[in-house]
Amino acid sequence: MSIHATPMREPTYFVLASLLTGPLHGYAIIKRSEELSGGRVRLATGTLYTALDRLSAEGYVQLVSEEIVNGRLRRSYGMTDSGATALRAEAVRMAEAARIVTDGRTPAEASRHLRPGRTTDSSGSVDQARRAPLGRKERTA
Repeated sequence: MSIHATPMREPTYFVLASLLTGPLHGYAIIKRSEELSGGRVRLATGTLYTALDRLSAEGYVQLVSEEIVNGRLRRSYGMTDSGATALRAEAVRMAEAARIVTDGRTPAEASRHLRPGRTTDSSGSVDQARRAPLGRKERTA
């Protein structure tokens, strides 16, 4: 039940994200994952249940109900607190990675609330070297 130290695969991310609003059965997870990913994640049934077994073993999801519908077993899964924590951590990791491109700031610069391109050295003084983020022209002084 450890939090992912490595990036989550996109299907895993969207399977967990599909459970944010509450438990769902397998087919609903497949449809919701596809919807949330803008069609990028299209899970086969076998792939989904393999992922759910793995996520259950990791403590990120749990089986919440089983029922027979039209002669077939329907299982519903919900996200655990550990799963929600892991999903949030992955969302933060992706947002930080995106900020490098969109804002031109590294995570360290963002956490120090510095403008893009400004870094501090070991003495705490600010280096004024500027880098222009992608899509922006560099300003001249």
